[in-house]
Amino acid sequence: MEFQKVVELRRSVRKYDPDKKVDEATLKEIIEAAILAPSWKNSQTARYYVIQTEATLANFKQACLPAFNASNCADAPVLIVTTFVKNSSGFNPDGEPTNELGNDWGFYDLGLHNENLILKAVDLGLATLVMGIRDADKIREMLSISQDETVVSVIALGYGTQESKMPKRKTVADIVKFF
Repeated sequence: MEFQKVVELRRSVRKYDPDKKVDEATLKEIIEAAILAPSWKNSQTARYYVIQTEATLANFKQACLPAFNASNCADAPVLIVTTFVKNSSGFNPDGEPTNELGNDWGFYDLGLHNENLILKAVDLGLATLVMGIRDADKIREMLSISQDETVVSVIALGYGTQESKMPKRKTVADIVKFF
């Protein structure tokens, strides 16, 4: 699919076909696209925890997501928890932050990785929903995520069943200053 078309088709989807599963080869292809994103000094701190078994999905949705997000991804056959390794991206080898952002640069790098993941999913005919409202402590406990990682988001992934319209977007004139 042409890149512009992928960008235009990408929507946050809240309804998924419960009968269509996402095979492991497709999941790996999507994660491989995420891995190609740039990161601070090639630090590659993004980490992904893929939940795909029915029992774990049900338990995760009930324990780690508020009711409205559990509902938004009720039939999603895959949830991907995204994290990044702390104290690496945005830091010198001696552990000193390279700029004033410190660990915040990890959020930036993970965002780049997640965008690749989401766009690759669209390219392969899948839909996603990024959820930032979640219980990071319960997620960390359930998935045995190290304290060295920051839990950032949960991405629902599956075959969408709804047609979402693009909300109004700002124009270039609204957001850019040329110098």
